[in-house]
Amino acid sequence: MQPRQEEILDAILHPWPWYVVGPIIGLFVPTMAILGKKLGISSNLKHLCHLALPVGKIPYLQYSLKEMHWSLWFFAGLFLGGAIGQFALSDVPITMLAGSSYSAMGLMGLLLGGVAIGFGTRYAEGCTSGHTLSGLSNLQVASLVASVSFFAGGLAMRLLNYLLGGVV
Repeated sequence: MQPRQEEILDAILHPWPWYVVGPIIGLFVPTMAILGKKLGISSNLKHLCHLALPVGKIPYLQYSLKEMHWSLWFFAGLFLGGAIGQFALSDVPITMLAGSSYSAMGLMGLLLGGVAIGFGTRYAEGCTSGHTLSGLSNLQVASLVASVSFFAGGLAMRLLNYLLGGVV
């Protein structure tokens, strides 16, 4: 029995259950390890800076992109997949920011949050996806500490947001 088009479209348009998506992500990590790659997003931002800034003046960005080009394609695929998902598979309009973000306090919160995340990512030598997916699967203690810290920081910010009445 062949599935009807409506059933296929319905399966694509609705969120997939955790027991489907979890194993897919779980299989991606060992695949990356077999290929000798690390999965993460923050390194892609470093590579974009490498492409956009005068590399010779910034020691942190002095490295060869030849072995990292796959990472930039992965990063581009995230945006392409999101665009396809939004424009081809959804009729819900895009909302980039909550309405409260357009106030002075909201913009200040976005700026401070961006700086804190950027600093934290650099200080922790990786982002949430890199530490939690790749680092924990490799049994790295630093990734366990980072992942617990990310979670605790998220809980603390949610509590602060609640206490301030949703301003942050």
